[in-house]
Amino acid sequence: MTPAAASAPDASQRVGFLGPAGTFTEQALLTQPDLCRGELVPLPSIPDVLAAAGDGRVDLGFVAIENAIEGTVNVTQDTLAFEADLLIQREVVIPVELCLLGVAGAPLDGVTRVISFPHATAQCRGFLARSLPAAATDATNSTADAARLVADTGDPSCAAIAPARAAEVYGLDVLAASIADHPENATRFVVVAPHGIPAPTGHDKTSIVVYQRADAPGSLLGILQEFAARNINLSKLESRPTKT
Repeated sequence: MTPAAASAPDASQRVGFLGPAGTFTEQALLTQPDLCRGELVPLPSIPDVLAAAGDGRVDLGFVAIENAIEGTVNVTQDTLAFEADLLIQREVVIPVELCLLGVAGAPLDGVTRVISFPHATAQCRGFLARSLPAAATDATNSTADAARLVADTGDPSCAAIAPARAAEVYGLDVLAASIADHPENATRFVVVAPHGIPAPTGHDKTSIVVYQRADAPGSLLGILQEFAARNINLSKLESRPTKT
């Protein structure tokens, strides 16, 4: 993955991302001026973004693939590995600050239900255990979707884990700021497209999916030795279920 895609997006290109407005995905996307020249298309889930990039409804997809605390975003990695015929064009890494958002005037001690994207909720386990030990948690498709649901219901007992920007977008209060268990948190996003390989820069990262034809002793060692022999550093190695 390189800092620039194979061809710079223009105003006629459609860039799909996990919406609605106020997600970390949108926040990361807005750091890329060339991508923002195109039409930004919010979609309801990561599979929807990848499917739209694959079937041509959008020209590029922009999705989270890894969090520094919770690790791989499995739905992204598995879809790229097993379902979508897409190529990674670049990566974008941004720091993540999570907040607890509620309707205006809602007291923190009155919250009995917390909703958010599962990765975000998992990053705030310590805060929830300390501050809201009795609160139930439910999953949404994105952090901003959680904020929108809280705003739509107007229920002071329901709060969302989301970025502070989502509070501005949906007219909510920040009930608690910086609630993630690890302050040095970041999420890695990737731009994907059905074609186009970025030109080498000499400082690239490459993601490879490897399948074994048959299970055999030493097969993984044999693969790794090919990288070592060519002085290629591996930053991450992960096994995924075949789902067959």
